[in-house]
Amino acid sequence: MGTRVSYPVEVKMKAIEMRLAGVPVKEVMETLQIRNRTQLKTWMRWYKNGEMKRLEQPVGKQYTYGKGPHSQDAFAKLE
Repeated sequence: MGTRVSYPVEVKMKAIEMRLAGVPVKEVMETLQIRNRTQLKTWMRWYKNGEMKRLEQPVGKQYTYGKGPHSQDAFAKLE
């Protein structure tokens, strides 16, 4: 099993834009140095479902509603 790679939000958005413009998956992967085809498909699914918050989450940290890092910031403000 390989190491996990965390891509910046800018790379994810650029990949989505390229796919929406009709650029082939293989070309997007080569241009942006994305290792896995499935990762690109996952980002596209999140985008189409309106789950833009998920693109900002780090690898392995798919937070549920109200339990992400943003909710912790809100809690700290209350204190």
